[in-house]
Amino acid sequence: MQNTFVIIMAGGVGTRFWPFSRTDFPKQFHDVLGTGKTLLQQTVERFDGVCPPENIYIVSSQEYKNIIKEQIPMLSDDQILLEPHRRNTAPCIAYACYKIASQNPDANIVVAPADHIILKEETFKDTIKIALGATRNEDILITLGIQPTRPDTGYGYIQYIPDKMTVKKVKSFTEKPHLELAEQFLDSGDFVWNAGIFVWNVQAFKRALREYQPDIAEIFESGDTHYYKETEESFIGKAYSHCGSISIDNGIMEKANNVHVVLSSFGWSDLGTWKSLYEVSKKDEFENVTEGTLILHNTTDCIIKTPQEKLVVINGLDGFIVAEYDGVLLICKKDEEQKVKEFVAQAKELHTKYV
Repeated sequence: MQNTFVIIMAGGVGTRFWPFSRTDFPKQFHDVLGTGKTLLQQTVERFDGVCPPENIYIVSSQEYKNIIKEQIPMLSDDQILLEPHRRNTAPCIAYACYKIASQNPDANIVVAPADHIILKEETFKDTIKIALGATRNEDILITLGIQPTRPDTGYGYIQYIPDKMTVKKVKSFTEKPHLELAEQFLDSGDFVWNAGIFVWNVQAFKRALREYQPDIAEIFESGDTHYYKETEESFIGKAYSHCGSISIDNGIMEKANNVHVVLSSFGWSDLGTWKSLYEVSKKDEFENVTEGTLILHNTTDCIIKTPQEKLVVINGLDGFIVAEYDGVLLICKKDEEQKVKEFVAQAKELHTKYV
């Protein structure tokens, strides 16, 4: 366990979950499911028993430092990595991996987003431990693949080579296919959703980064004399000014020939949208997911999340999102939630306080 580390990515804004997720307080810092714990807190607790608390690192934006320290007070400043600019997941992961490697070159690392829901926690831990066992001494990069339940066009898909092995070789990645292609993927039986949860030993990651993203590798390799020192913040400020924006999927996983997948089924949702929250939430007798002080008449198949101090009366809605937070009210058909990003852009034109 001493060589096992966890990197939690917690810097996203989550615009598809607007108006609940806002720039100054994104969804990972909210108690989305009404459990008494935020998504970030749940993610940290999920790795209890997987690695020591001091081996958990959170990468986020500078503006969220105080929120993270408040929600996860056990973390030292060295465990909170603050990005000066958003550069997607490849630089974010590279920063954390190179920092960890400077202290522990034998590190075996799990990378996970802060805003996912895992309903079967013990099954998740078992799956992670299988992956960690495979990566400990092998030059492979592992991603977790979720057995698809529908032809969803919002997820990336991984095609694997069917065999009797638990850790299967990846054949191809496809990012967010159109509906007909997604249906073909489901019919074929050898495609899984890309959960965006990765496992590798740090040397395997560094080799892959040097090969496929040499510029990023060079930038963070030069930080070995700064990590865990007072000069780290200054170094990172300069490093990020030279970093391009690229995802770990586009930058490495889709290119490398040593990528493997562990097929997983642990009640996963990436909670990217209102519809995904609806799908994992408890529903009433009318198939509504509700939070707030509500009077509902002839209302079915809706997700409604409004402030407790405000009485909301709804009559005659079917299949809608009704969400109010911090001065913004959203009423939108559940099947048209892809328009939320468009609404955010229009709201920003009115005033930045709305986003």
